[in-house]
Amino acid sequence: MQSRTPASRTGRPRSVAADAAILAATRAALVELGCSKLTLGDVATRAGVAKTTLYRRWAGKNELVVDAVAELFDELRLPDRGSLAADIEGVVLQFAAILARPEAKSGLMAVVAESTRDEALRERIRTSIVDRQKRLVLEGRARAQARGELPPETDPAESARTVDLIFDVVAGAVVHRTLVSAEPADEEWVRSFTRVLLLGLTPQP
Repeated sequence: MQSRTPASRTGRPRSVAADAAILAATRAALVELGCSKLTLGDVATRAGVAKTTLYRRWAGKNELVVDAVAELFDELRLPDRGSLAADIEGVVLQFAAILARPEAKSGLMAVVAESTRDEALRERIRTSIVDRQKRLVLEGRARAQARGELPPETDPAESARTVDLIFDVVAGAVVHRTLVSAEPADEEWVRSFTRVLLLGLTPQP
């Protein structure tokens, strides 16, 4: 799992152990209370730290929830299952499983809703979750190129646009399926989605 420490401020040195306890306590509170009832005071009590400790690290509840949820997505790994299609299916199933967790579902939906009125929060979501998980697209594409399943790319700008597009398509479809439509992203759905992603809508010979 990737480790991450929120942006530091001036003052006393950060405690990695305290950060980990606070983020874990935030996820526990999301499970038990939901985001609307979560308070920094409750998180501080659960983590065994002073409330001022949270305020030194996070500007408010929304920023704390983003970082707590971001750690869940850092658990994602791209499995090497022998083919691009199988690799995609493996990581999408992991992604759907994380989104099904109550702490991810409650936290992500709440901060995304709040971010429609808060540009700084939207940027935090982008950098803490979206940009960090684009590593999976880069890794999967490089592996598929090494296997000869995808051609090499020579234009860095076009390559970056492709990464963004692939991530948007995959993340958008899975989030919509699990959180908006509230339908299962099971193996059958994931196979069908992967087929459309790789082959498009045109019938294959």
